[in-house]
Amino acid sequence: MASTHHTKKSRRSGVKTWMGLLASLAVIGLFGWHSVKLYQQRRQTEAQAQAWRQEQGQSQEADAGGAGTGEGFYEGLGPGVPMEDVVEYEGVTYRRNTYVKAILCMGVDRQDTLKEPQVAGSGGQSDAIFLVAQDTARDTVKMLAIPRDTMTLITLTDLSGNVLGKDIQHLTLAYAYGDGREVSCQYMSEAVSTLLGGLPIDSYMAVSLGALPILNEGVGGVTVTIGPEGLEEADPSFTPGAQVTLKGGLAERFVRYRDVDEQDSALDRMERQKTYIQGFAQAAKAQAAREEGFADRMLDEIEPYMVTNLSKGEYMDLALTFLESSQTLSQEDIITLPGYSEHADLYDLYFPDLYEIPPIVLDLFYRAEEPIDTNQS
Repeated sequence: MASTHHTKKSRRSGVKTWMGLLASLAVIGLFGWHSVKLYQQRRQTEAQAQAWRQEQGQSQEADAGGAGTGEGFYEGLGPGVPMEDVVEYEGVTYRRNTYVKAILCMGVDRQDTLKEPQVAGSGGQSDAIFLVAQDTARDTVKMLAIPRDTMTLITLTDLSGNVLGKDIQHLTLAYAYGDGREVSCQYMSEAVSTLLGGLPIDSYMAVSLGALPILNEGVGGVTVTIGPEGLEEADPSFTPGAQVTLKGGLAERFVRYRDVDEQDSALDRMERQKTYIQGFAQAAKAQAAREEGFADRMLDEIEPYMVTNLSKGEYMDLALTFLESSQTLSQEDIITLPGYSEHADLYDLYFPDLYEIPPIVLDLFYRAEEPIDTNQS
């Protein structure tokens, strides 16, 4: 009997071992497939990237080798304006406005919570990327919407999370190469900072898609006007020009749907995300006026779906300050990173206009110093 019991136990142990091995192979296979796709993408986009470099004034060709060849890519590229504490730009001196905080907000394409670290390559991508300029002196916010397909310098890792180097890839992948939590947010912050000339990112906040129904239903639904692009494929009620109150699954369909076979579908989706943010801000202000403790309740409910280096007191203060302010987000308050798109066989590519970035960053995060009047006695 002891021998039979031992045999059954060994079989169960063997089954568990094989199941664990198969699961590991599945993860490795998924990551390997993902890596192959990235390699194919790189080979197919070299021509577009080279044309972009020439247009932006790149004097030296980038090496087309392996990981790490993107180091130094931005040296001499475009006007090369480093965003330091004091910046000289077109004859004007600018100083970093310490009252304006740079907060990177990311929407992650995962339905589950963000509680547990993930294997590199399985933590999701950042499909919505907004850099918030919070003016703590005026109690206002502005946003820079950055397309997910922006080609820029990001950190690459292997399956174990070991850093392989940096290379020019889609910005959204910077999140995927991390752990789905703090490391992913740090990689995204570094990539966005580099893209914007080294502008320091003060804080970050990533929220998974699983928080969307909580937020949407928490404000009683969000009313939007459907744009001219036509979204009937996502839902029959999404006809051009229609005003729709998004409830239930409609919110996710509105902010997430895109036709991957259509060029610039991610850009079209980002415009809808901007529309949704405006509608949500209006609905949240209305709900906060009706419900005492609204902000505290909502932030508690989405906390499992969120990763941030802000303390609860800091992000609570940020939410309350906006909800109690007189600001209503307009189109002028949400700027899109300038650039142009190309379409490769596998993916859309968005090449930022590096000449247009410095004036936008200076306007959002700096103040111009008044020239000294030498005629005064």
